[in-house]
Amino acid sequence: MTTARILEPPLAAPANLAPVEWRVSTGHVPYEEALAEMERRVAAIIAGEAPELVWLLEHPPLFTSGTGTRTDDLAGTTRFPLFETGRGGRLTYHGPGQRVAYLMLDLRQRGQDLRRYVAALEEWIIGTLSDFGVQGERREDRVGVWVRRPSLGAGREDKIAAIGVRVKKWVTLHGISLNVAPDLTHYDGIIACGVADPRQGVTSLRDLGVTASMADVDAALRANFDRLFTR
Repeated sequence: MTTARILEPPLAAPANLAPVEWRVSTGHVPYEEALAEMERRVAAIIAGEAPELVWLLEHPPLFTSGTGTRTDDLAGTTRFPLFETGRGGRLTYHGPGQRVAYLMLDLRQRGQDLRRYVAALEEWIIGTLSDFGVQGERREDRVGVWVRRPSLGAGREDKIAAIGVRVKKWVTLHGISLNVAPDLTHYDGIIACGVADPRQGVTSLRDLGVTASMADVDAALRANFDRLFTR
């Protein structure tokens, strides 16, 4: 049986830190392009030449593998390109209808505590889901945010958001992905985030009956980010 982690205080910015820049990209950003931009921005933040950044985007259909990916996670499927990353976690899917948020935050200024940072990301997602009437939950043994689905069977719960992070000199890369209205069949044939229990699947806002545009979700993400990460 899993239990919810207790969230520690959020990672609010000190008063002297420059405001976080927000960027929203239209279209589908190629993964290589996003990775290169993250690396450039993190180098600039480390050097004190650029402010922190939250970047909201969508990718074309693809798989990414983290440092914990196992050989059987892909389960033999080659339907979408696979990219290796330096983030934590295992194999996951990105694609249209999924809001990806890449965060380049300076933990030198916010507290050098990676566990606390991941908990704050989970709380960010949970607060955002709450704005749409969805109860998201965290699990002690699984990173990410989950939704109970008792109507689909005893003990059933589905993952609605994934988290994968990397830190370079205490500046963060990668971030979260929240399923708004992706094609959930694109998860078929993979062990996403290491979730192999048949009682655990994936869901989205649309799958839960919530009609929300990406702009609606972006507004909720911004408001909840400000609550947790802005003093």
